[in-house]
Amino acid sequence: MKRILFFTLIFGWIIMINPSCTDSNAMSGKKESINMTNSVIDKKVADLMAKMTIEEKVGQLTQYSNFGELTGPGAKDENNAKKIENIKKGLAGSMLNVTSAEQTREFQELAVNNSRLGIPLIFAYDVIHGYKTMFPIPLGETSSWDMEVLETGAKIAAKEASAVGLHWTFAPMVDLMRDARWGRVMEGSGEDPYLGTKAALARIKGFQGDDLSSNTSIAACAKHFAGYGFGEGGREYNTVEISEHTLRNVVLPPFKAAAEAGVATFMNAFNELNGIPATGSEYLQRDILKGEWNYDGMVVSDWGSIGEMIEHGTAKDKKHASELAIKAGSDMDMEGYCYEDHLVELVNEGTVKEALVDDACRRVLKLKFELGLFDDPYKYCNEEREKNDVLTKENLEIARDAARKSIVLLKNENDLLPIKETVKSIAVIGPFAADKDTPLGSWRAKAITNSAVSLLEGVKNTVGNKVKVTYAKGVNATIGERSFIGELTVNHTDKTGITEAVKVAKNAELVLLAIGEDCFQSGEGRSQVSISLSEPQQALLEAVQAVNKNVVVVLMNGRPLEINWMTKNCPAILETWHLGSESGNGIVDVLFGKYNPSGKLPISFPRHVGQCPIYYNQKNTGRPVAKAPDVFWSHYIDAPNTPLYAFGFGLSYTTFEYKNLKLDKAFMPIKETLTVSVEITNTGSRDGYEVAQLYIRDIVGSVTRPIKELKGFEKVLIKAGETKIVSFKLTEEELGFYGRDYKFGAEPGDFKIFVGGNSVELLEIDFELK
Repeated sequence: MKRILFFTLIFGWIIMINPSCTDSNAMSGKKESINMTNSVIDKKVADLMAKMTIEEKVGQLTQYSNFGELTGPGAKDENNAKKIENIKKGLAGSMLNVTSAEQTREFQELAVNNSRLGIPLIFAYDVIHGYKTMFPIPLGETSSWDMEVLETGAKIAAKEASAVGLHWTFAPMVDLMRDARWGRVMEGSGEDPYLGTKAALARIKGFQGDDLSSNTSIAACAKHFAGYGFGEGGREYNTVEISEHTLRNVVLPPFKAAAEAGVATFMNAFNELNGIPATGSEYLQRDILKGEWNYDGMVVSDWGSIGEMIEHGTAKDKKHASELAIKAGSDMDMEGYCYEDHLVELVNEGTVKEALVDDACRRVLKLKFELGLFDDPYKYCNEEREKNDVLTKENLEIARDAARKSIVLLKNENDLLPIKETVKSIAVIGPFAADKDTPLGSWRAKAITNSAVSLLEGVKNTVGNKVKVTYAKGVNATIGERSFIGELTVNHTDKTGITEAVKVAKNAELVLLAIGEDCFQSGEGRSQVSISLSEPQQALLEAVQAVNKNVVVVLMNGRPLEINWMTKNCPAILETWHLGSESGNGIVDVLFGKYNPSGKLPISFPRHVGQCPIYYNQKNTGRPVAKAPDVFWSHYIDAPNTPLYAFGFGLSYTTFEYKNLKLDKAFMPIKETLTVSVEITNTGSRDGYEVAQLYIRDIVGSVTRPIKELKGFEKVLIKAGETKIVSFKLTEEELGFYGRDYKFGAEPGDFKIFVGGNSVELLEIDFELK
């Protein structure tokens, strides 16, 4: 058998479950709630744990990373032989970054065939928006506002990942974010808790299916618990300071819904929240997740986050960090070298009660039984499936459909799009025009480098010999080596290719200008102070526009950008994000009218980075608008308060008219349901999908309420000239919030309801909740 080197952890020991134990250390003195049902799986877990030593139990709480592929700070590779021996002894519970059927089988054989109890490993990987077939980045995919697209993408990702022996993905990321400077904006679903919740549930269903023991499903992971997207200054891993009301009403809803939907695992966060690192937060993990929500799944740390509590300043060393983490409810130590070195000692000296280790071990073993690994540890390691089920023609076709549905048309002056049949010459220009790699996006799992369909290829595939297609790169987006783990150097100086691009633009009837961000400008560790185009790209844009007014900007980016000049001067703008393997084909489907764009923004585009964080569901403040010709109201003196493009915005090749907004009652008893209906007419000449959006405003609350909150949406196909009635249901659940007493419920009083095609252009009606 091949010798395989890798990084990471191991842990030592555990004990049996005591359902009535109290929280081990008296740091909180709170009752420890450990629920053990009489289910078949729980019986099997209890029987197995009765045979385990403390060392074997702690071993289940250790996760190693495979050598050679990092998804966090570089780990040490010494003592790999010792780590292999620990796997053989049953002193490791999981591995990440093992990514082939051959390797997963080899490691599984090490654990199952050599350890005393034959407990299988769980293999995990960051399968974020596809395994080898790449779908749009999550922010882009959410722009479809089509939950079937999200569920199907996750389902295919699970099918491909499971074929190589993977059981568990560290997705979906359900963090909300309001600041485009944060690089991980691309990995989430935008700024809104309602849309974010729907997206989380769709992806969890796609990954996990109806049966975790199916060999085509994998365990999902709701991350990062909690507040990670609210780092100060939009900076990765930074301090988070938010109120309890923001935590409860904005940050936690997608996590709570994930827990209730049975997501298999949670991951805690790198950030501190109100002075306590999330990994060591008993309030988040014990009180809320495992207490209030009664969550019975497993919690994994983020990469090395247990040991990072030393740097945070709440742990004096790794032993202390291990104590804080296990007491807080962090069940598995990812690449942290903490539990493996110190947890047994902490138990033996009485600092940590055995029941906490037992509870963590139970949760890990429960997942392994649910995955069916004890019945067949190798059922996911299938080299035949790895050949036949990965990157298939069928998967690519579905990825193409997801790509075109994720595109948002931001501007289309004079109906420049779709491209007319009369156009006989097209210039395809820009650093991303022929790029076959950037469209794959960040967090690309095992995507094949340079395997995406480029915009240039998509155009040529579509027009054939009927249209003259010319190409010029213009400028480079970056300088030097591009990689997932390294710093990326943006090109801020070299403009030498602009002259050639201008020449090509002059001689074409229409220009497709592909500009934006390299995929590795967004993602983990990619925070930026500027969200503008690089100086060479802006210069290219202005030079091309000066010689050809028929410019269609094809934006490729992982975050909202500052595009004021572009919006003012270019007639058409298509937001395409990073669309994955079939990017170029999906884009041309929209450009040439094969698909009528239907995407809507899940996140606001600021006019200036100085507006960040910016979001639609803001509070009113005591001085919301100018009531006199003075400066004494909440505003900027050099820019409007409003975003450049609002949440929920997106154009179509047709137009929709909303009218006759109605309620089935003017007064709603608090325990009843209110039906809201609206007529939507397609007033254009093309069939198209429209995303009808419903927002509410609670006029007076025990605490201040947002000026608008999304509480429903419906994506409907409306044929040209057709009128459809779209209905929404509102209950106490949609009208409720965590109030002054921090309890959830709806408060009687006056409400406004808004319905329309985005968060700004809305019809309005009032009702009273009694």
